[in-house]
Order: sequence, then structure tokens, then C-alpha cells
Amino acid sequence: MQTKFPSATPRLEDGFDGGIERLHHGFLRSVRQHPANLALTVREQEWTYQMLDDTARRWAAVLSQQTGGQDKRTGIFSYRSEASYVGVLASLYAGHTFVPLNPTFPAARTKMMIERAELDALIVDKASLKPLRELLRLGATLPRLVLLTDADSEELLEVPADVADRSALMQTEPLNELPVVPADSAAYLLFTSGSTGVPKGVPITHRNVTHFLTVTQDRYQITSSDRLTQTFDQTFDLSVFDLFMAWSNGAAVCSIQPIELLSPIQFIQKQGITVWFSVPSVAALIRKQNLLHKGCMPGLRLSLFCGEALPQSTAQLWQEAAPDSVVENLYGPTELTIACASYQWDPSRSPLECVNGVVPIGSLFNGLKFGILDESGDLKSDLDKGGELCVSGPQMFPGYWRDPKQTALKQLEAVDDAGIVVTYYRTGDRVRMLSNGILAYLGRMDDQIQVQGYRVELSEIEGVLSGEPGVILSAAVGWPLEEGSAKGICAFIVGREVDLNGLAAAAGRKLPSYMVPRRFYSLEQMPLNANGKIDRKALLAILAAQEVGER
Repeated sequence: MQTKFPSATPRLEDGFDGGIERLHHGFLRSVRQHPANLALTVREQEWTYQMLDDTARRWAAVLSQQTGGQDKRTGIFSYRSEASYVGVLASLYAGHTFVPLNPTFPAARTKMMIERAELDALIVDKASLKPLRELLRLGATLPRLVLLTDADSEELLEVPADVADRSALMQTEPLNELPVVPADSAAYLLFTSGSTGVPKGVPITHRNVTHFLTVTQDRYQITSSDRLTQTFDQTFDLSVFDLFMAWSNGAAVCSIQPIELLSPIQFIQKQGITVWFSVPSVAALIRKQNLLHKGCMPGLRLSLFCGEALPQSTAQLWQEAAPDSVVENLYGPTELTIACASYQWDPSRSPLECVNGVVPIGSLFNGLKFGILDESGDLKSDLDKGGELCVSGPQMFPGYWRDPKQTALKQLEAVDDAGIVVTYYRTGDRVRMLSNGILAYLGRMDDQIQVQGYRVELSEIEGVLSGEPGVILSAAVGWPLEEGSAKGICAFIVGREVDLNGLAAAAGRKLPSYMVPRRFYSLEQMPLNANGKIDRKALLAILAAQEVGER
């Protein structure tokens, strides 16, 4: 699929080579077409496209002058601030790969990511100076250049690097001619959790992400009058959708603070949000607070969810609360560039298409191929019994950063109908094809456990529990664990006035005995990881701690 260009294509001085657009070219086009439009809001601060462009060019000039060349990486060590957003643009303007880093993450984990990324520069705001000092205390190896965006160099004398502070950045002449970067160079590098305990680097190329932006713009038709949320941390790849779907079309990004996520409807109304995007857990929290009233979000035209399974009940209630909104479930691992499939909720048809109380992931984006890997290792396109989803195409990442062994484990080669060898990414997600050709999500491959010799899909148990009165969110885990296998199942529930004994009886009526949880635990809220997904390791830790206490 070829990248489509709007009426105004990027200019040569913007680093455009006449071929595929790069990630930042849409923003540059909006600067020319809508310079005075609102581009970003953070707390009470606002920036127009012209303001962001001017600042980004100054920072990019320093990056270019002091690091030189291409194939460079700039870490962005800040959180929901001017630095965290302008830093993305400045890195891209300089021809660098941007690497988001969260100052609130454990310092030891951030140290590991900084060193694995082999950074050439680091952008830091004043609020992040304290966690930066903690990194230094741990002996982190910082890059040779540090940009202090809103602080003086005297505030960080102990940094063993060249420091460009706010005064130097403002006095620097803007970078007028941007470098041309290869379409297959990395636009950004994100780190995801690894099974070995070491974060895995996922580089996404300009070619990967511009294909995604083209497909989703065809689908959602973002305009300069739209206002998009930014609910995601920037270390979560879904944040790239908010930023560049807005910035490529002259729209505004409205960054929401964590405390505002506790009651986001007020934020939606105050900011005039038209496009909502979050993980389903955020919507579940709103449900728990009993805030999803019919018609309470009349201004939304798009309501998008991604990152984890979307419960049928959440989709139904959200649709009632935003009656003029298109509700969609997006699906895609980081390695397939933000999202690779989508499903539009239909109040009359969709409840019949849900499996285990979960909304389908729908159909793959144009230009992508998929197959379903069955138990015998055959890749099929119409497997209705379930298997591992494998995807190929222009959104597939080039491989894990500096880790060919992990890359090989997640890739699969198969011969297509034309006799061509195609490389697929193994998602680790179990799906099956419904009779109408759409894909239903069955859970993670590693969420399939064995209990008493039977194979058990934890998502099936969660679907039964979530369908009971008062249950807002449920999570099942194998427990106790012995030699890597589960001897039974425990369930955690978030809800209102849930009778746990009655819930156990209901599960017993709908599930075979080996699938009925041995214990039920009621929580005020589910533990979530940094990306807003249910933290199952934290649930297992709760069980382990209780077991120790009972001895």
C-alpha cells in the first residue's frame, strides 16, 4: 500500500525525498496550513503549531550540532510536559530516533533502558532533575549531551556530559533545513517487558508508522477541528496515535493528567474532546464510579479502545453514554505498530459476535496479511478452532533492538499462495475466525493454562464472571503454581455489591468444576501496570503474600 499525500506535500527543506513521508512530515504540513491552530494543551498551558515548530527547530539545531550525523537516538526523560512533546518533534527534526523514558519508573529499570538504547542525547525538564540524579547515583551511563529545557546548567553540575540549558536553547538559531532520513530508519524505540526480566527494545520505522497513519486516517477522517485525548504514557506506543493523527491533520492534542483520569468525563466536556482513546480499564473505572450515564458525552464522535480486551458490557454502556460516537475496538502489539486490526461496535449485531464476553478484534488493516497457527504448526487463514495470530506486512517491525535471538523466536516464515516466502510476526495471542470472517480474541497464548490435565482459557472464566450482576472487571490467574503449572484458579473482582458466594455458585453453573475458581477476592481497583493494563504479576504477588501470612 502506497502512502497517500494530502494536497500539500512536504518540502525538500523539510527532509522530504519525494517518496514515503516520514513521521514528522504531517506535522510540518500542518504548520504551513494551520500555524495558529491549537496543537497541544498540557494542564492550563497551550501551544500553537507555530510555537511548537519554532521551539522544536531550536532544540533540533543543538542536537544536530553536538551529535552530528544520522542513526542517533535521543532519550526524552520527562512526563506530560512541554519537553516530553516538543522533544519528540525535535528528535525527529534532527533525524534522530526518539526514545521515551518515564521519570516515574523505577530508576534501575530506566538505567537499563538508557544503556541498552545507547543514547546520543537526553532531553530533560526541570521536574525530572531529581530522578535524573537518582540515575547518576546508581551509576547510569548518560549520553554525551543533555538538554535542560527549562532549567539552568548550574542546577545539574554533577552531570558528566555537555549540557545545553534553557538559555542556550533559546539563543540557538532554528534548524531551517531538516535532514533526509531513510524510510526504513527507526522513528522511535520503545521498551516492552521481557520474559527474561530485561526490557525488549522495539524499533518502529518511518515506513511502519506512516502506513499505519494512512490506514487510520482513511478510516477516521481526523480534521483540523478535532480535539484528541492523550490518556497514554508516552512509553506506550498508543500515544503515537494521539500525537500524530492529530498533528498530521491540524487537530489538537489534549494531554490528560493522571488525576483527571479518575473522572475524565469532566475533562472531555471542558476540553471539547471529539476523539477519545484509552485502554478499556479506564472505561471500567468510570463504570465503577457509576458515571457512565446515558448521553453524558454527546460531543464525542470517535471512542477508541486498545491495549487489552474490551468487555462487551463496557462497550455497550459507553455507546449509550456517547450516542453519537463510533465505538471501536483496536488491536495490535507494539511490534505491529500501534494497531493492526479494528472492529466497530454495533448495538444490534455486536452482542451476538462477542466471545466470552469480549468484543472481537475485527479485521486486519489494508495491506496486512495474517494467518492462524494451529497446534500442528500449520498456518491457515480460516481456522475457526483457534490458534496463534501471525501477521505480516508494512507495519511489522524490523526486529528487536540488538537481539536477533528474541527476533528469531517471534518470527515465522511461510510460503504464500503465490509461492513467495513471507515472514510473519507471532503475536502470542489466540484468536479464531467467526462465520462472518472477523477475528475473535481468545486471550494470550500464555494465559492458556492446564488444570487437572485440562486446557483452560482464563479469558473464558473472566467472560463468565464479568457477565454477572455488579461485576465491572474480573481477572483470573492460575494458583497455586507448582513447577510451572497451576493446580487451581483464583479470581479477582472489581464491582458494586457483588456477592462472592453467589458469584462462585453462578460460575459453578456455567463452567466445568475444574474451571471454577477456588477463591474469589474483591478489590477496590485492579492493579494496573504503566500502560494501564491489568497487572497479573501483582495479583500473583497478592496471593503469594497471603500464602506466607497463613503459614
